[in-house]
Amino acid sequence: MPQMHDFSFLAVLVRLFTAAAAGGIVGYGRSKRNRAAGLRTYMLISMAAALTMLLGCYEYEMLQTHWADVVSQVGMKFDGSRYASQVITGVGFLAAGTIMSSAHQQVSGLTTAIGLFACAGMGLAAGAGMYFFVVVLFLVLIINMDHLYYIELKLKRRMRNFTVYVEFNHIEDLSKITELIRSRKATIFEIDLEHTKRTEDSWPGAVISVKLPQDNTSHTDMMTSIAELPCVHLIQELVS
Repeated sequence: MPQMHDFSFLAVLVRLFTAAAAGGIVGYGRSKRNRAAGLRTYMLISMAAALTMLLGCYEYEMLQTHWADVVSQVGMKFDGSRYASQVITGVGFLAAGTIMSSAHQQVSGLTTAIGLFACAGMGLAAGAGMYFFVVVLFLVLIINMDHLYYIELKLKRRMRNFTVYVEFNHIEDLSKITELIRSRKATIFEIDLEHTKRTEDSWPGAVISVKLPQDNTSHTDMMTSIAELPCVHLIQELVS
Protein backbone atom coordinates (compact mmCIF):
# COMPACT_ATOMS: atom_id res chain seq x y z
CA MET A 1 0.00 0.00 0.00
CA PRO A 2 2.07 2.97 -1.24
CA GLN A 3 -0.11 5.50 0.58
CA MET A 4 1.03 4.04 3.88
CA HIS A 5 4.62 5.18 3.22
CA ASP A 6 4.00 8.87 2.68
CA PHE A 7 3.30 11.64 5.19
CA SER A 8 -0.42 12.05 4.71
CA PHE A 9 -2.62 12.39 7.75
CA LEU A 10 -3.84 8.79 7.38
CA ALA A 11 -0.32 7.40 7.01
CA VAL A 12 0.88 9.24 10.12
CA LEU A 13 -2.11 8.01 12.13
CA VAL A 14 -1.51 4.42 11.00
CA ARG A 15 2.13 4.56 12.02
CA LEU A 16 1.39 6.06 15.43
CA PHE A 17 -1.52 3.67 16.05
CA THR A 18 0.60 0.68 15.03
CA ALA A 19 3.35 1.71 17.44
CA ALA A 20 0.89 2.40 20.29
CA ALA A 21 -1.03 -0.85 19.78
CA ALA A 22 2.08 -3.04 19.57
CA GLY A 23 3.67 -1.38 22.59
CA GLY A 24 0.44 -1.50 24.57
CA ILE A 25 -0.09 -5.22 23.99
CA VAL A 26 3.46 -5.99 25.08
CA GLY A 27 3.05 -3.74 28.12
CA TYR A 28 -0.26 -5.35 29.06
CA GLY A 29 1.50 -8.69 29.41
CA ARG A 30 4.03 -7.07 31.74
CA SER A 31 1.24 -5.43 33.76
CA LYS A 32 -0.40 -8.80 34.39
CA ARG A 33 2.87 -9.94 35.97
CA ASN A 34 2.98 -6.81 38.13
CA ARG A 35 6.18 -5.42 36.61
CA ALA A 36 7.42 -1.87 37.13
CA ALA A 37 6.75 -0.85 33.52
CA GLY A 38 3.34 -1.80 32.18
CA LEU A 39 0.79 -1.00 29.50
CA ARG A 40 1.00 2.80 29.56
CA THR A 41 4.79 2.90 29.80
CA TYR A 42 5.37 0.58 26.85
CA MET A 43 2.66 2.26 24.79
CA LEU A 44 4.00 5.77 25.37
CA ILE A 45 7.61 4.80 24.69
CA SER A 46 6.70 3.03 21.45
CA MET A 47 4.48 5.88 20.26
CA ALA A 48 7.00 8.58 21.21
CA ALA A 49 9.74 6.70 19.35
CA ALA A 50 7.49 6.44 16.29
CA LEU A 51 6.72 10.17 16.42
CA THR A 52 10.43 10.99 16.73
CA MET A 53 11.23 8.87 13.69
CA LEU A 54 8.36 10.49 11.78
CA LEU A 55 9.76 13.95 12.52
CA GLY A 56 13.18 12.92 11.30
CA CYS A 57 11.83 11.35 8.11
CA TYR A 58 9.51 14.29 7.46
CA GLU A 59 12.24 16.88 7.89
CA TYR A 60 14.57 14.94 5.61
CA GLU A 61 11.83 14.68 2.97
CA MET A 62 11.10 18.41 3.16
CA LEU A 63 14.78 19.31 2.87
CA GLN A 64 15.00 17.21 -0.30
CA THR A 65 11.86 18.67 -1.90
CA HIS A 66 10.05 21.82 -0.74
CA TRP A 67 12.99 23.31 1.13
CA ALA A 68 15.65 22.21 -1.37
CA ASP A 69 16.22 25.75 -2.74
CA VAL A 70 16.75 27.20 0.71
CA VAL A 71 19.09 24.35 1.64
CA SER A 72 21.19 24.92 -1.49
CA GLN A 73 21.53 28.63 -0.69
CA VAL A 74 22.27 28.24 3.00
CA GLY A 75 24.33 25.09 2.66
CA MET A 76 22.60 23.43 5.61
CA LYS A 77 23.40 19.80 6.40
CA PHE A 78 20.95 17.42 8.04
CA ASP A 79 21.37 13.96 9.51
CA GLY A 80 18.00 12.32 10.13
CA SER A 81 19.55 9.42 12.03
CA ARG A 82 20.27 11.74 14.95
CA TYR A 83 16.59 11.65 15.91
CA ALA A 84 16.67 7.87 16.31
CA SER A 85 19.95 7.95 18.19
CA GLN A 86 18.51 10.34 20.76
CA VAL A 87 15.58 7.96 21.30
CA ILE A 88 18.01 5.16 22.09
CA THR A 89 19.90 7.41 24.51
CA GLY A 90 16.74 8.54 26.28
CA VAL A 91 15.25 5.06 26.58
CA GLY A 92 18.58 3.76 27.88
CA PHE A 93 18.35 6.30 30.69
CA LEU A 94 14.79 5.22 31.53
CA ALA A 95 15.59 1.52 31.31
CA ALA A 96 18.51 1.88 33.70
CA GLY A 97 16.06 3.08 36.35
CA THR A 98 14.16 -0.22 36.24
CA ILE A 99 17.22 -2.32 37.17
CA MET A 100 17.34 -2.79 40.93
CA SER A 101 19.23 -4.89 43.42
CA SER A 102 16.74 -6.87 45.48
CA ALA A 103 17.04 -9.15 48.50
CA HIS A 104 19.64 -11.91 48.73
CA GLN A 105 21.97 -10.37 46.11
CA GLN A 106 19.39 -10.75 43.35
CA VAL A 107 19.09 -8.31 40.46
CA SER A 108 15.64 -7.56 39.04
CA GLY A 109 14.44 -5.46 36.14
CA LEU A 110 16.87 -6.61 33.44
CA THR A 111 14.10 -8.05 31.26
CA THR A 112 12.00 -4.93 31.74
CA ALA A 113 14.95 -2.73 30.75
CA ILE A 114 15.71 -4.60 27.54
CA GLY A 115 11.98 -4.83 26.83
CA LEU A 116 11.71 -1.02 26.92
CA PHE A 117 14.73 -0.76 24.64
CA ALA A 118 13.21 -3.23 22.16
CA CYS A 119 9.84 -1.48 22.35
CA ALA A 120 11.51 1.80 21.43
CA GLY A 121 13.09 0.08 18.44
CA MET A 122 9.68 -1.23 17.46
CA GLY A 123 8.31 2.32 17.63
CA LEU A 124 11.14 3.62 15.44
CA ALA A 125 10.37 0.93 12.85
CA ALA A 126 6.68 1.86 12.93
CA GLY A 127 7.51 5.53 12.48
CA ALA A 128 9.62 4.68 9.46
CA GLY A 129 6.75 2.68 7.96
CA MET A 130 8.63 -0.63 8.21
CA TYR A 131 5.58 -2.64 9.25
CA PHE A 132 7.13 -6.02 8.52
CA PHE A 133 9.85 -5.41 11.11
CA VAL A 134 7.26 -4.17 13.58
CA VAL A 135 5.30 -7.42 13.26
CA VAL A 136 8.42 -9.58 13.58
CA LEU A 137 9.71 -7.73 16.66
CA PHE A 138 6.23 -7.67 18.20
CA LEU A 139 5.90 -11.46 17.91
CA VAL A 140 9.40 -12.00 19.29
CA LEU A 141 8.66 -9.77 22.29
CA ILE A 142 5.35 -11.49 23.05
CA ILE A 143 6.88 -14.97 22.86
CA ASN A 144 9.96 -13.97 24.84
CA MET A 145 8.27 -12.07 27.66
CA ASP A 146 5.05 -14.02 28.08
CA HIS A 147 6.00 -17.62 27.28
CA LEU A 148 9.75 -18.27 27.37
CA TYR A 149 9.92 -17.32 31.05
CA TYR A 150 8.23 -20.53 32.12
CA ILE A 151 10.39 -22.63 29.82
CA GLU A 152 13.52 -20.92 31.18
CA LEU A 153 12.34 -21.52 34.75
CA LYS A 154 11.90 -25.25 34.11
CA LEU A 155 15.34 -25.47 32.52
CA LYS A 156 16.95 -23.68 35.45
CA ARG A 157 15.33 -26.09 37.91
CA ARG A 158 16.91 -28.99 36.02
CA MET A 159 20.40 -27.53 36.04
CA ARG A 160 22.99 -28.91 38.42
CA ASN A 161 24.02 -25.43 39.56
CA PHE A 162 21.60 -23.55 41.77
CA THR A 163 21.57 -21.04 44.62
CA VAL A 164 19.65 -21.14 47.91
CA TYR A 165 19.08 -18.73 50.75
CA VAL A 166 19.06 -20.34 54.20
CA GLU A 167 18.22 -18.93 57.64
CA PHE A 168 19.33 -20.77 60.78
CA ASN A 169 19.56 -20.42 64.58
CA HIS A 170 23.20 -19.48 65.08
CA ILE A 171 26.16 -18.71 62.86
CA GLU A 172 27.76 -21.94 64.08
CA ASP A 173 24.94 -23.90 62.44
CA LEU A 174 26.27 -22.97 59.01
CA SER A 175 28.89 -25.69 59.31
CA LYS A 176 26.13 -28.30 59.81
CA ILE A 177 24.46 -27.16 56.59
CA THR A 178 27.68 -27.24 54.57
CA GLU A 179 28.56 -30.69 55.95
CA LEU A 180 25.15 -32.00 54.88
CA ILE A 181 25.54 -30.58 51.38
CA ARG A 182 29.00 -32.11 50.98
CA SER A 183 27.75 -35.44 52.38
CA ARG A 184 25.33 -35.55 49.44
CA LYS A 185 28.40 -35.30 47.15
CA ALA A 186 27.51 -31.79 46.09
CA THR A 187 30.03 -28.99 45.62
CA ILE A 188 29.77 -25.59 47.29
CA PHE A 189 30.99 -22.78 45.07
CA GLU A 190 30.38 -19.78 47.28
CA ILE A 191 28.89 -18.77 50.63
CA ASP A 192 27.81 -15.17 51.30
CA LEU A 193 26.68 -14.31 54.82
CA GLU A 194 23.83 -11.80 55.01
CA HIS A 195 23.21 -11.83 58.77
CA THR A 196 25.61 -13.12 61.41
CA LYS A 197 23.54 -12.46 64.55
CA ARG A 198 19.99 -13.05 65.70
CA THR A 199 17.87 -9.90 65.85
CA GLU A 200 14.25 -9.18 66.65
CA ASP A 201 13.09 -9.51 63.06
CA SER A 202 15.68 -11.75 61.39
CA TRP A 203 17.79 -14.87 61.81
CA PRO A 204 21.37 -15.41 60.68
CA GLY A 205 21.27 -16.19 56.96
CA ALA A 206 23.50 -17.07 54.04
CA VAL A 207 23.34 -17.39 50.26
CA ILE A 208 24.89 -20.67 49.16
CA SER A 209 25.81 -21.58 45.57
CA VAL A 210 25.72 -25.35 45.03
CA LYS A 211 26.57 -27.77 42.23
CA LEU A 212 24.65 -31.04 42.46
CA PRO A 213 26.30 -34.43 41.83
CA GLN A 214 25.62 -36.47 38.69
CA ASP A 215 23.25 -38.88 40.43
CA ASN A 216 19.91 -37.31 39.43
CA THR A 217 19.61 -35.43 42.72
CA SER A 218 17.07 -32.65 42.18
CA HIS A 219 16.94 -29.18 43.64
CA THR A 220 13.93 -30.24 45.71
CA ASP A 221 15.73 -33.26 47.17
CA MET A 222 18.68 -31.17 48.30
CA MET A 223 16.49 -28.40 49.72
CA THR A 224 14.32 -30.94 51.57
CA SER A 225 17.41 -32.45 53.20
CA ILE A 226 18.58 -29.03 54.34
CA ALA A 227 15.11 -28.04 55.58
CA GLU A 228 14.95 -31.16 57.75
CA LEU A 229 17.85 -29.93 59.88
CA PRO A 230 16.50 -28.71 63.27
CA CYS A 231 18.58 -25.53 63.09
CA VAL A 232 17.12 -24.36 59.76
CA HIS A 233 14.22 -21.88 59.86
CA LEU A 234 13.90 -20.98 56.19
CA ILE A 235 15.23 -22.18 52.85
CA GLN A 236 14.46 -20.58 49.51
CA GLU A 237 15.77 -21.25 46.01
CA LEU A 238 16.88 -18.07 44.29
CA VAL A 239 15.85 -18.03 40.65
CA SER A 240 16.53 -14.77 38.80
